Amino acid sequence: MADTTGNTTTGAAPSAPRKSSWKYIGPGIVVAATGVGAGDLVATLIAGSNFGYTLLWAAVLGCLVKISLAEAAGRWHLSTGRTLFDGWASLGRWTTWFFIAYVVIWGFVYGAAAMSSSALPLQALFPEVMDLKWWAIACGLVGLVFVWFNKYEVFEKVMTVLVGVMFVVTVYLAIRVTPNLGDAFAGLLPVLPDEKDSVLNTLGLIGGVGGTITLAAYGYWVNAKGWTNTGWMKVMRLDNRVAYATTGIFVVAMLFVGAELLHSANVAIASGDKGLIQLSDILEDKYGTATAKFFLIGFFATSFTSLIGVWHGVSLMFADFVSRYRGGDTDQATGEKIASGARERSWPFRAYLLWLTFPPIILIFQGQPFRLIILYGVLGAAFLPFLAGTLIWLLNTSRTPREWRNGPLSNAMLAIAGLLFLVLCVKQIWDQPWGEFF
Repeated sequence: MADTTGNTTTGAAPSAPRKSSWKYIGPGIVVAATGVGAGDLVATLIAGSNFGYTLLWAAVLGCLVKISLAEAAGRWHLSTGRTLFDGWASLGRWTTWFFIAYVVIWGFVYGAAAMSSSALPLQALFPEVMDLKWWAIACGLVGLVFVWFNKYEVFEKVMTVLVGVMFVVTVYLAIRVTPNLGDAFAGLLPVLPDEKDSVLNTLGLIGGVGGTITLAAYGYWVNAKGWTNTGWMKVMRLDNRVAYATTGIFVVAMLFVGAELLHSANVAIASGDKGLIQLSDILEDKYGTATAKFFLIGFFATSFTSLIGVWHGVSLMFADFVSRYRGGDTDQATGEKIASGARERSWPFRAYLLWLTFPPIILIFQGQPFRLIILYGVLGAAFLPFLAGTLIWLLNTSRTPREWRNGPLSNAMLAIAGLLFLVLCVKQIWDQPWGEFF
């Protein structure tokens, strides 16, 4: 059977099952692992530290919002046989320019951040081995080699193992701190804390749960798995729900830790990845060295899955962008569709891998340039409104077969997501010190 999507694995794609089954789950695990980074865990931990269980409902709502975005991206890929970038390109040249700016600037800064985040727990576990900067470079190089030489199947298996580590560590910590289940259930009621900026803090927690560009990459991982047509739609939807159920468990567990370990003791930690290092010190004082080291292993799994997930998923998107810029997703010599396995071996895929790995090393040694960080923050904040808005556009027009267009619930969830992320985007832009930029 001929490939009609340009995104199947090498060889014949597996036939679609008659019903969804847990045995097919895969891309959802990948998107959950990639989307939940150290920053998400810290944000949820701080929410628990500041507000106790009050914002538990916001963490759950954040997962539901992201389910709608990832499902829409996957539905576009399966129902149209076209990739998400192909859909964006049909909306006008402005989408191409936005994507170029995003992947170049965002990728440059994110590469340094991901490598540093993965290095922090390793440096804490093995402080005498080498400096943090060299740990960061080592993490980047290991990620590069792993993604460069392995296809999606191996990538998914490794991500699944690391997610298992994350799951065991976060659930263990949540049980270890002995959560107050009565207060936790009360936290499912949508109530705002009685503090200044509580609305923006709540919106930030909802928007920060589990992924940015990785939501757009989900459709590419769906195709890389071999799911290429609407026969896989039920499987994709189950897979997506598993992804954000897993994400929900991670963030709720960390909110429990923040509420019980930090809020009750009135202990504050720093924002950013270093807050997790502080948490390991607190865990060591309260529960012993073994628990602290166990947590650091989970911290590393969380950070490194985000690193290799972006190295793989965003590189697939960049390769798709280049293939369309050059005239389509067909091989220029044979005229055949480019398979996902071939895309993973293509020069654009590997070029973006190199971009994510080597130029960011400059930032690791020299610090992050002020203007670049501002642009990175603005582009990052603008991506999710862009994704939500374009998915509404694509999935309510003739670009999508009528059967698979948005229904009222999907439109409502995507609209809520778009408005939420637009508010957060405006706040991010407003908060930037533009006077110092010029």
